[in-house]
Amino acid sequence: MQVQLGAAKVPKYATRESGDTLEIIERPQGGLSAVLVDGQRSGRNAKIISNIVARKAISLLGEGVRDGAAARAAHDYLVTHRSGQVSAELVILSVDLKTRTLVISRNSRCPAHVWREGALIPLDTESQPVGIRDFTKPAICELPISVGTYVVAHTDGLDALARLAGEGSLDAILTAGAHERASAQEIADRLLSAALALEQGRPTDDISVLVLAVLAEAPLDGARRLTASFPFV
Repeated sequence: MQVQLGAAKVPKYATRESGDTLEIIERPQGGLSAVLVDGQRSGRNAKIISNIVARKAISLLGEGVRDGAAARAAHDYLVTHRSGQVSAELVILSVDLKTRTLVISRNSRCPAHVWREGALIPLDTESQPVGIRDFTKPAICELPISVGTYVVAHTDGLDALARLAGEGSLDAILTAGAHERASAQEIADRLLSAALALEQGRPTDDISVLVLAVLAEAPLDGARRLTASFPFV
């Protein structure tokens, strides 16, 4: 098997910096965790907020703290430092090789989407952003690692896809990609491209898409690879 993570993100139109933050870390007992945070509003101030939450969650995951506990600690940390005045939406997507499971932890109003065993499963259990309400906890789903599984997490900027193309548009792109055995990066790019096309290249909010795929084919050399690409002016 091969586990892939793919991501694509753009800032709000005419805004130089995205308020979303994405971080990836290796888990000390095997596997990877990706942390996606959408800071309140957009621009520089949102970036500061999302960085605060992402750094706290990543540092704890890197120390072996469980995903749910890391999400709660990130909430407490933001409340303490910003006095409950700002919020952030947080998703932690983990591949835990110790338990051989995928763990999706959401403090986000955006659902996650799972393709598994030929069926599309929305993870839409109600959950609250971190930073505001006391005793906020994540909605957590844990699934066995199995070939053909895809997971999509995103920030609310991708809601333009449903708003302009109709409910089920994200599902249709994910389903088509799963049938084609597309890579995680291919599906992330397709989702972002569809949203940008609908907004004529001028997104009204920061858009970030994170995709996990479990594929049958593994590299023959057994190597782990990570790539990144971003525009620079």
